Amino acid sequence: MTPLAVISVLFAIAALFGMISTRWLKMPITVGTMLLTVLSSLALMVADQVAPQFHEWALNLVNHIDFESVILHGMLPLLLFAGAFLFDLEQLAREKLTISLLAVVGTLCTVFLVAGAMFLLTGVRIPWMECLIFGALISPTDPIAVLEMLRRTGVPKGIQAQLAGESLFNDGLGAVLFLTLLDVAHGHALTPLHIAGYLLLKAGGGIALGIFAAWVTSHLMRRVDAHQVDILFTIALALGGYVLADSLKLSAPLEAVVAGIAMRYFNRSQPKQRINHESVTSFWTVIDEVQNSVLFVLLGLEIMAVTINMRAFGAGLAAILSVNVIRLGAVFALLALVRVFEKNHQSSKFVLTWGGLRGGLSIALALSVPEALGRSWILGATYVVVVFSIVFQGGSMDMLIRWKNNKVTHV
Repeated sequence: MTPLAVISVLFAIAALFGMISTRWLKMPITVGTMLLTVLSSLALMVADQVAPQFHEWALNLVNHIDFESVILHGMLPLLLFAGAFLFDLEQLAREKLTISLLAVVGTLCTVFLVAGAMFLLTGVRIPWMECLIFGALISPTDPIAVLEMLRRTGVPKGIQAQLAGESLFNDGLGAVLFLTLLDVAHGHALTPLHIAGYLLLKAGGGIALGIFAAWVTSHLMRRVDAHQVDILFTIALALGGYVLADSLKLSAPLEAVVAGIAMRYFNRSQPKQRINHESVTSFWTVIDEVQNSVLFVLLGLEIMAVTINMRAFGAGLAAILSVNVIRLGAVFALLALVRVFEKNHQSSKFVLTWGGLRGGLSIALALSVPEALGRSWILGATYVVVVFSIVFQGGSMDMLIRWKNNKVTHV
């Protein structure tokens, strides 16, 4: 099967399942698309004896997709840049303290607490280092899934900024910590001071590169008055900056996020006739929405390539429990700290906890874990958590918010 054939099938599935989700199931497009893809994949696996030709065709399709490369080095830079570029800068500035605490302190604490919970809940049958690696890849919330959910739930803008901002920034930190733990697991003896310096270098370098690349691109865009050229410059920034950061061993996800925000900041002071804000914004909005649908088809198809045995399934259930309970505790503690400095700060523990979705990045990182470090159970458990997170948590969020608002109204 050629790459063009694979791409055409993915887009066709996304379009068909998107239509079914909105017209008949009345579900959010991404949630319905992933649910239908998972169910279709399971049906093809079960029907292997009855209609083996369909199962073989689907398996051939899945085998032609390098999920790790497609997500990490294909879709992720565009999705992260789009999410950051479309972010409300005023809300980001207002919620900078909450976002910083959730993205940095919350993520670091959650990594080690989830690792400890997994170590205990699985009966100490899984090595501590494998639990740490799993904690690093599952703790960051996924900006792609979170941003899609926030657009349809009617959450107040301040709370949207808190959850979306955390998700955009903690991905880069989580990915760097994950790669650091892999180095340690491979025998590179690093002291806590070395690890802290390593994280600072990777994260700080990614941030600095994103700002510099956005500044250069913005100055180049000011020299032309053509929306086609403006769009091409932003695509070059989104992809080129990510590739450059990756080649320099910096945090590429953080570079993409910071580049998107910095580009918005540098451009907003310019007259519209110099930089076509509306055309560029419309383009990235469409890119974001279309890629989201295709990504959730990919995540649904991934079940055919994942081995989910009893060990992985049990670890996945333990992870669902530990991830959500620990996130609830972290949100409570950090919001209490925010209110020490901002007395009238508005937030929602419920939205920040239940809306902390996991998604494509966790799957892509799990795929890069070597077999010797527990790849089989880590990938299976990660998939269980991601499906629960997107389908159940993401799918129920708007309904639960309406129920909560109605309850408050009638009090």
